[in-house]
Amino acid sequence: MNNDKKEYIIALAGNPNVGKSTVFNALTGLNQHTGNWAGKTVSCAEGHFEFEELSFTIADIPGAYSLRAASAEEEVARQFILSGKADCAVVVCDATCLERNLYLALQIAEAVPKTVLCVNLIDEAEKKGYKIDRDKLSELTGVPVVFTSARNNKGLDDLCHTIKNILISEDFPEKTTEFDTAEENGIDRIAEKAADIAARAVTCIEDIPHKTDRRLDRIFLRKSTGIPIMLLLFGVIMWITAAGANYPSELLSNLLFSLGDKMSQGLFSIGAPAWVENMLIQGVYKVLAWVVSVMLPPMAIFFPLFTLLEDFGYLPRIAFNLDRCFKCSGACGKQAITMAMGLGCNACGVTGCSVIDSPRERLIAILTNNFTICNGRFPTVIAIISMFFVTAGGIGGTFLSGAALLATLIFCVIMTLLVSFLLSKTILKGTPSSYTLELPPYRKPQICRVLVRSLLDRTIFVLGRACTAAIPCGLLIWLGANIEIGGNTILSIISDFLDPFGQLLGLDGVIIMAFIFGFPANEIVVPIILMAYLSQGSLVEMGDTASLRELLTANGWTMQTAVSMLIMTVCHFPCATTCLTIKKETDSLKWTLLSMALPTAVGILLCMGINIFANILT
Repeated sequence: MNNDKKEYIIALAGNPNVGKSTVFNALTGLNQHTGNWAGKTVSCAEGHFEFEELSFTIADIPGAYSLRAASAEEEVARQFILSGKADCAVVVCDATCLERNLYLALQIAEAVPKTVLCVNLIDEAEKKGYKIDRDKLSELTGVPVVFTSARNNKGLDDLCHTIKNILISEDFPEKTTEFDTAEENGIDRIAEKAADIAARAVTCIEDIPHKTDRRLDRIFLRKSTGIPIMLLLFGVIMWITAAGANYPSELLSNLLFSLGDKMSQGLFSIGAPAWVENMLIQGVYKVLAWVVSVMLPPMAIFFPLFTLLEDFGYLPRIAFNLDRCFKCSGACGKQAITMAMGLGCNACGVTGCSVIDSPRERLIAILTNNFTICNGRFPTVIAIISMFFVTAGGIGGTFLSGAALLATLIFCVIMTLLVSFLLSKTILKGTPSSYTLELPPYRKPQICRVLVRSLLDRTIFVLGRACTAAIPCGLLIWLGANIEIGGNTILSIISDFLDPFGQLLGLDGVIIMAFIFGFPANEIVVPIILMAYLSQGSLVEMGDTASLRELLTANGWTMQTAVSMLIMTVCHFPCATTCLTIKKETDSLKWTLLSMALPTAVGILLCMGINIFANILT
């Protein structure tokens, strides 16, 4: 980059869900995530691009409906626009609902004279029968207008030319940092002007332009069908994840463990001591191999499927369907979205809680997100279901496994609602806030982009954080399994100490110890249990469910143990990655510790109650 060039600053603004971040990605080449639901972008993302002889820094500011801030996102957008930093503002509008988008565009045009109106999704508007007169729209708004379809990279060159022309033009007044608020009915004035412009510049040849969306909403949002369809969709996703991850997980496990054998040979060939090989390969590397082989296949299946629902526009419908449930729990309906995100990774779900405006409700969502089983706990849940609840094979067994997994998911939702209600009536008292939930149009998902985005933004990111936590854990486990005190390993001493407490919960000391040592990564809980039962110095492979069930029953497992194990898998402290994320999002050690104590206390009480009840019956 030529340092002598003037660096122009462009503010990229717009309502939520208009393709603003897609325009940003296309111009800068950065992989800024674009979510098909309101409020996805919560801070300014900056990127750089050059066009002809000019150099630009473009800021993707949070989606907003107005410069008169009503939410945290709108406050950030307002501050950036009125700061005077931007040499030019590009306001992205949805061509299918131009009138609503023009309200913000007109406000920004008053604050930033050099404004470009980018009418995006023009291809969708044409399909719905809309016809927009670009010259008339430019004349009425007083700013240049560009038609784009950013998802298809159409119109972006025209946008760059327009930005360049408006920046080098001398026909605009000096920048201002305020728009007209002196009028008593200033807001009404802008709304009336937006409606008048839309009426004069937009025509529609269709009687009902959104009829397809309305038909689908009558199915997805109806009281009698909305929630059953939602459960069916997630049931299918759970089934595909459970059935599809086994074979690639086995292949990946064999590959990584065979690579570990070669690494061992390499260490021995250079004369490394046996304890070094044992610590690095049998300890650290095996834990890392377990995390990768167990986490990667389910994530590679679940995240793309989940992202397809997001790209299709279905996620806000989940929030709509569950809004009444969360409102009754004293929480926010948007928590349904963050809860769904937690299915892939609780750390991602916690990060997603930033879309909730109310600090109180955001905390409730953060503190309860761990009640949703994440990708790291899927293998444990699936293994327990397969060994103790569904023993049939074939298609019927796979179907029953999917149904049992869905039942576990429903249990997670119930616990989330109950604990949210408890928090809203005690330490986080308050009245549920109102919020604007935009239901975006249904769109055909972009398969290739979804696959790339889910792989890079989610799968690799989450896997990397899990691996970072698993490496020190592997070393810790190896030390505990190989250091002896009085003839007993540290792990056995710890498990014996915890055994009375475990028995009180219908478990044993080995299981409690495994949950504690599995803090860095939930994926290694079952391998630690197997390692302790077999008295091995390193993690062992689970093998098939029949031999695994035989091993567990030989060590005292019963159906009651399986039920308690399933409950504790759902209700226990978050993993290290999620805890670090909670600390970052809340900036509070108090709330981080509470997020660990809350689900653990619930799990202990439930397991203790079930154990007492079972003992009474027997």
